[in-house]
Amino acid sequence: MPLRFLIVLIVLALSTPAEAQQAKKVPRIGYLTGTSLSGNTVMAFRRGLRELGYIESKNIVIEWRSAEGNRDRHRPLAFELTQLKVDVIVTGGEDSTRAAKEATSAIPIVMTNDRDPVSNGFVASLAHPGSNITGLSTVSPELSGKRLELLKEIVPRLSRVAVFGTSNQASNSQELREIERVAGVFGIKVQYLDVLGPKDIETSFRAAVKGRAAAILFQVAGPIADSQRSQIAALAVNSRLPVMYELQSNMEAGGLMRYGVNRNDLSRRAATYVDKILKGAKPADLPVEQPTKFEFIINLKAAKQIGLTIPPNVLARADKVIK
Repeated sequence: MPLRFLIVLIVLALSTPAEAQQAKKVPRIGYLTGTSLSGNTVMAFRRGLRELGYIESKNIVIEWRSAEGNRDRHRPLAFELTQLKVDVIVTGGEDSTRAAKEATSAIPIVMTNDRDPVSNGFVASLAHPGSNITGLSTVSPELSGKRLELLKEIVPRLSRVAVFGTSNQASNSQELREIERVAGVFGIKVQYLDVLGPKDIETSFRAAVKGRAAAILFQVAGPIADSQRSQIAALAVNSRLPVMYELQSNMEAGGLMRYGVNRNDLSRRAATYVDKILKGAKPADLPVEQPTKFEFIINLKAAKQIGLTIPPNVLARADKVIK
């Protein structure tokens, strides 16, 4: 056998195992959230991966991390994921995204939902993120006005509404402007109550009652709302005030009404970003997507508890009615 052919065979024999090992490399994803890992959004993300052919522990590994409502835990958990050298970090909220951004500028980050990623400094623009962060946003301030419109239909004589918000959230002022715009059209007076922590929730309910509010727009999101959702539902019943929520988690705890973005859909769609990045796409070149699916849910049990009758025409428009 000529020497040159022998050399070629030896090179091929030595390179084949290395190539096979490279082909078998399983992507490692980091998932960081401030809420429970047993929630519907996590299940939706898993479903999105399965739809794309990714099976956990088979052809993809996911490092799950939750701050469990403690905002101080996001940073160490984000750093922990960078030390594991994950290929992508998926974040379940603004606190998680901010912690991941501070932990790395190299590892791609996919947001599953963020109220205002531009104002938060995560991306340069929705069309051109320009950094290692992309994903999905819930930015849609007009929804706040739509919630007030629905409240007006349910409480026809509504003249005063209490708005529970969080002033240090980037989208808060924009949402409040939209609420005030719609309130002006209907001649409704707005009482704004700032909820910066769990201790502010009960205080705000008392202030709403004292201010003679006839309904509440609950615009608080994140760990505060999620960790106190049972208390919030109980306070709503005790105050006998109809409350319109933004999040599905408030409905799961017995809330009255919810109109907002379908966050399960956002989490499912986040898997497509992971797929594209694993196949070589750069986050800076992937536009941030806005919500396309919304939900209107009514809980008739909660309505009965406060003596509220939901008009038939409003019930007919609900995507889901809890009886």
